[in-house]
Amino acid sequence: MAELVNLRLVRKRKAKEAAEKTAAENRILSGRTKAEKQFDRQAKRKSARFLDDHRLGTRNAATEDEPGGK
Repeated sequence: MAELVNLRLVRKRKAKEAAEKTAAENRILSGRTKAEKQFDRQAKRKSARFLDDHRLGTRNAATEDEPGGK
């Protein structure tokens, strides 16, 4: 015979596990030093700038402003 499952309890257990996972992620992010946070911010900016500079189909603003530019 099949085992009976209380769906309400399963749903609550799943929500509690999700909340614990979110709390663990927040503890990791909040428990860092100021230097670590600054390093991560700079790394994100650098990667975003790199992607923007190497995007196909767009032109860099500096080349558009130059006289005789492409």
